[in-house]
Amino acid sequence: MNRLHILGLFYRNIILIRRSGPKLFGLFGFVTVALLLWGFLTLWLQDLAPGEAVPDFIILILSAFIFWSLFDLSQRSFGISFLEEVWSRNVINLFAAPVKLSEMVLGFVMVGVAQAFLAFFYVTTLAFLLYALNIWTLGFYIIPFFVNILVFGWALGVVTIGLVVRFGPSADILAFFIPFLLLPFSAVYYPISVYPPVLQTITFALPTRHMFEGMRTAISEGMIPWQEVLWATVLNVVFVVLAFLFLYWMLHLARTRGYLSRLVHD
Repeated sequence: MNRLHILGLFYRNIILIRRSGPKLFGLFGFVTVALLLWGFLTLWLQDLAPGEAVPDFIILILSAFIFWSLFDLSQRSFGISFLEEVWSRNVINLFAAPVKLSEMVLGFVMVGVAQAFLAFFYVTTLAFLLYALNIWTLGFYIIPFFVNILVFGWALGVVTIGLVVRFGPSADILAFFIPFLLLPFSAVYYPISVYPPVLQTITFALPTRHMFEGMRTAISEGMIPWQEVLWATVLNVVFVVLAFLFLYWMLHLARTRGYLSRLVHD
């Protein structure tokens, strides 16, 4: 594995983001608007809720929003890093160059890590200034969920790359739609108990369900629910393996059937 190939891909994407106002807005703008929306909604509900329920309610809703934003960003940044190569007509050069698939993925992972940390520190600081929400009071409880959220986002990003390779640039909408599709079934803003029994069984296979259910337990009870962490981790490993198998399969089909040309001509 060539370290220069990985750093080159990372540096190229960071330069693209740093020099683009729209990309910076995509990184910080949407999360700012969404934080204002959920923050104002929470303040309104604060006036309706009983006094003793207000503090837990505020931290549960806004913390869930922050972690969901990280998941959305990790998946989206991973997929868009590859789409940048497609949109700039550089993807054929990327596949023709002596860059391994693992090096390309690690380069995109580094881009995702950099964006996730920037967005996390930005949104937590903004939440503290606007709503006095100090998410750092959760301490080390948030680390297992933070890591699992990023990893699952990257796994879905790998799936997005596979779909773009197979169906061409017209599949780029999936880079934005996949997290939205999982949102109602991930128990982000409400407990699993609100689901019908059948849906509770089906959503058990989603790592996001265990992440957010475990996060609520950590916030409300002050302890790490290791069972939820274990299930989220095991499911993440399964999804990562399946995502890479899917990507290799899509690349094999694209090379044998000539689909790669779509990435340039679509």
